[in-house]
Amino acid sequence: MSRFWKIVLLVVAILLVGGIGYRVMGGGKKAGGAAPAAGAPGGWGGGDKARDPVPVTAVAAERRNVPVYVTAQGTVAAYNTVTVSPQVGGELLSVDFKEGQTVKKGDLLARIDPRTFQAQYDQAIASQRQNQALLATAQSNYERSNSEAYRQYVAQTDLTTLRNQVAQYQAAVAAAQATANQSKVQLGYTRIVSPIDGVAGIRAVDPGNVVGAGTALVTLTQLQPIYVLFNLPEQQLEAVRTAQGNGPLEAATLDRAGGAVVNANGRLQVVDNQISATSGTFRLRAEFPNADKALWPGQFVNVRMKLDELPDAVVVPAEAVQRSSTGDFVYLIKPDNTVTLRDVVQGGQVDDSHVVVSKGLQPGDKVVTEGQFRLKEGVKVNPLQPGQAPPAPTEEQLKAASQKRGAGRGGRGPR
Repeated sequence: MSRFWKIVLLVVAILLVGGIGYRVMGGGKKAGGAAPAAGAPGGWGGGDKARDPVPVTAVAAERRNVPVYVTAQGTVAAYNTVTVSPQVGGELLSVDFKEGQTVKKGDLLARIDPRTFQAQYDQAIASQRQNQALLATAQSNYERSNSEAYRQYVAQTDLTTLRNQVAQYQAAVAAAQATANQSKVQLGYTRIVSPIDGVAGIRAVDPGNVVGAGTALVTLTQLQPIYVLFNLPEQQLEAVRTAQGNGPLEAATLDRAGGAVVNANGRLQVVDNQISATSGTFRLRAEFPNADKALWPGQFVNVRMKLDELPDAVVVPAEAVQRSSTGDFVYLIKPDNTVTLRDVVQGGQVDDSHVVVSKGLQPGDKVVTEGQFRLKEGVKVNPLQPGQAPPAPTEEQLKAASQKRGAGRGGRGPR
């Protein structure tokens, strides 16, 4: 063996001997003094962890009638949307609505210069009167010629001509009446009125412009009632159709911030007749009264629709259910205030804070909802109500904890 390796082995032997001597002379005292402190219970700074109960929050499983909901994101759509356009052309004399105003069916929205159409109507009325006068003359001639006193002096051909002339003027009067009616309709189109109840949008044309037939003036939107469109996965189609067959389905829009506040209540109106091949979803439309106008066209909302109700379901707070690689479980508190792990099967979510347990629990079973990280099988606990704080330590407990801390330092007093 070389001299170098001899020196290395000597140094290693010295270090080992020194370490053993340190442990024998002083290290054991330090470790012995720290051991009791490591066993101090969380809360008072001393005691035996195996015997001191762990404070936890516990809630009893309860039995409820749980509604079964489906949820989705939806889009609000107007019940009716109408783009108002004139049916005749001319100068736009006035706009008789305010943008954003609520209008009723038949309310005046705008006026177009009526003079040209008024002249056409007057001309049609004059033509009608002229033909009525000619008809009256022809009827008088025919009646006189066809009377007993004059019939023998009038040729049959002339009598036929007079009769046909009466029919001709009757047709002329009818044609003039139709022309007058058409002119009256055209004249009425110069007053543009609202076709629906709704809210007026921003106008597209200002007064003074010459507009043609079909020029968009403003868009009216009906908000009461209103539609909400949303999609559901195709796997839920059968459940929706079955529930729809049992009666009208209630739908609600939820507050997007919190997800629990109901903004509006309505009913499912129609399920679309096909499933989208690209998304694997089907479309539904619900109708809402929207009395307070909480819903607005184009708005995105969360939709919740009730399909069924589970009677006498076992319900626990959602935070009581823990998850592991083997499944869901809860910490069940036994009558002696020790905990045991209980496997459970979830049956669905009740709301934002509770879940249904379809297997593993009975009503009245106490489960831990807070403090699970300090628990294991068989640990003794101090069950507390939600929001309840652990009781303050008594003087005897504080004194015992102080004595245990002193014992943990090997009986030595403060330096």
